[in-house]
Amino acid sequence: MFRNFLSSITHNAISLVGTGLAIVGLVLIVSLFTMEQLGFEGGPYIGILTYLVLPMIFVFGLILIPVGAVLYRARLRRGPGGEGVSLLPVFDLNQPKTRRWMMIFLGATMINVVIVAGATYKGVEVMESVEFCGMACHSVMEPEYTAYQRSSHSRVSCAECHIGPGADWFVKSKLDGAWQLVAVTLDLYPRPVPTPLHDLRPARETCEQCHWPTRFVGDRLTVRKHYDEDEANTELTTVLLLKVGGAAGNGSSGIHWHVDPDVSIRYRSDETREEIYEVEYTDEKGEVEIFADRKAPEEGGVWRTMDCVDCHNRPSHNYQAPDSEIDIAIRDGVIDRTLPFIKKEGLRIIDAEYASHEDARGAIATQLNAYYSDEHPEVAAERGDAIAGAATALGDIYSVNVFPNMQVWWNTYPEHIGHERSDGCFRCHGKRLRTKEREHISRDCDVCHTVLAEREEDPDILKELNP
Repeated sequence: MFRNFLSSITHNAISLVGTGLAIVGLVLIVSLFTMEQLGFEGGPYIGILTYLVLPMIFVFGLILIPVGAVLYRARLRRGPGGEGVSLLPVFDLNQPKTRRWMMIFLGATMINVVIVAGATYKGVEVMESVEFCGMACHSVMEPEYTAYQRSSHSRVSCAECHIGPGADWFVKSKLDGAWQLVAVTLDLYPRPVPTPLHDLRPARETCEQCHWPTRFVGDRLTVRKHYDEDEANTELTTVLLLKVGGAAGNGSSGIHWHVDPDVSIRYRSDETREEIYEVEYTDEKGEVEIFADRKAPEEGGVWRTMDCVDCHNRPSHNYQAPDSEIDIAIRDGVIDRTLPFIKKEGLRIIDAEYASHEDARGAIATQLNAYYSDEHPEVAAERGDAIAGAATALGDIYSVNVFPNMQVWWNTYPEHIGHERSDGCFRCHGKRLRTKEREHISRDCDVCHTVLAEREEDPDILKELNP
């Protein structure tokens, strides 16, 4: 009977195709795995091919083998003399030859199980890798991946924040990813990708695995360097005393008071969370206050419990403003500060739309050279290398913040920390949201920080701190 089973496998095209797919898939998996162990790096697509695509081909081939055999035997049963042909094979384990073949079959099955299990484990590892998240769909994720590589979380994998621990969120994320794969394949994805992510795992299950917002931090001194748009690119300094605060219970204070576990802050907003319609504050005694905008719609909007990402909304994917980027480049010496009006002209040149990064780099270099040739010919003649270096730096700044193919510009994704680049804190703090007794959420600057110096050339406070 085992001979009949082998015959049913080898005498039909479906099983033969399945056998071929399984063998080819297995050989390629082993070959690529061996190359990986020997140090070959082929980017995210090699991992996808080795541990996702090829294992599916391998398993599909294994499934085709018995399916083809059953269909073949079913066809024999319908033919002449088919009454004695059973649909499924019968194995007589009393025969030594059958037992030997059965042991070979079971051994091969165990090997296949090990291969599939190993590929599944490595497949999950690949799907949670930074390369898979950031580079597999390169054109779509290029802006976020580029910003992530420059962030303070660049050594934290994407999955730790976007998925977190546990199988339920992993499955949910992969189901969402299945549609994203379809959207990318059929070019159905929006440009730019809309934010915020409404189905993101709560911050208390991700951010707070590393950060401890209730820990008392106290006040933090922050010194920021700016450069004026005058000929000398005058250095200006801002000194802030940030009241980070922290702690839980009656001792809670400062900015991190918002996430005190003893209180609850909920708010209703539009889909973007830029327009806040009303805020519900519940204190440690359970007393509730409602602050509402009288002009806001009475119904609709999205209710949300406030957590870390309502202020830290771009913790790993922050795009800098053009003036901030130029300030940093001058501060770090990447752009020569002694070039006259480099801050002003650099800002004018990069705060514009170009069709691509290549076009931007070419146009930036051309415009900067033209400016110095026309307005400062002596500088153009003597400082060519410094001008070229500044043009390169400006091109780099543009290329890591603006992505024309995804319609991502300087202000596409506003950051809510502070209130300079967007309403940020002022989405809630101000006179627009009021209680029925006309009390409003404080807009007093000293609630969150104390300004010790603001855009001063030589602040006295720094002299006192560094005598």
